[in-house]
Amino acid sequence: MTSKQKRKLTEGLFLAPTILAFIVVQIIPFIYGIYYSFTDWAGTGAASKMVGLENYIKIFQDKGFLHSFLITLEFTVLNVVAVNVVAFLISLLVTSEIRGRNVYRAGFFVPNLIGGIVLGSIWQFIFSSILPSVGQALNIAGLSKSLITNPKTVMFTMVTVNTWQYAGYIMLIFVAAIQGIPKSVMEAAEVDGAPYWRRVRSIQIPLMANSFTISLFLTLTNSFKMYDVNVALTNGGPTGLWNKTIVNSSELLALNIYNTAFKYNKMAQGQAKAVIFFLVLVIFSVIQVSWNKSKEVEM
Repeated sequence: MTSKQKRKLTEGLFLAPTILAFIVVQIIPFIYGIYYSFTDWAGTGAASKMVGLENYIKIFQDKGFLHSFLITLEFTVLNVVAVNVVAFLISLLVTSEIRGRNVYRAGFFVPNLIGGIVLGSIWQFIFSSILPSVGQALNIAGLSKSLITNPKTVMFTMVTVNTWQYAGYIMLIFVAAIQGIPKSVMEAAEVDGAPYWRRVRSIQIPLMANSFTISLFLTLTNSFKMYDVNVALTNGGPTGLWNKTIVNSSELLALNIYNTAFKYNKMAQGQAKAVIFFLVLVIFSVIQVSWNKSKEVEM
């Protein structure tokens, strides 16, 4: 056996446990999930019969699911914009000549280390108790009541919490990209008299195109899959009226799928929703990455 073959064998042996775990934990359950979405499976034992597309037809007739789909799209758009804008601005701050920039980097990143359930519980207390108390004390009508009990403001609270948690992580991606830009390029533009924001727009952003592709992909998938903060912060509430139907104003897709399967014990329908969720996420991710890659070439 040659040294090259030995190296490949060694690499294969190291990869084997990870590949096996991925197949057992991800691939096999996914295949079973697709199969069960075409059955009347109740969650225990084997499915008694195949029902074809019945589960898929039912979920598209479910106004609660359609509402969750629409507000997930809304949340994703708002969250992707908010997280990336905030992350980019603070990355500019912590790569400037400001004193204590390393402390700021650590401080902005720390919220990402907090678990979603704990984070949601903390912010629920802030929105339900602290801010209303402040609003009442200062006679501010907008803050006198909990923001997470108002269907018109609950989405804003979720975007705020997720941005506070996730922007520090995306910041690190931007920081790495900024530090990879040759200082001589920025110095030459400064000598030529280009204002700061002109240098950012015309030099930094185009040279950071690859990092924007990564950050947008991460925030897009993170927004679509949001579950833990959704549960801990609002648990899908408050209820509201949509298309003449009572719905949960902040029940995102992941929570809607969980409730369908485990709260209402409709496992097969939950699996069907999960399959649709997977396909939608793949389509949006492919479109986003393809679009960003084309922009990278243009830049």
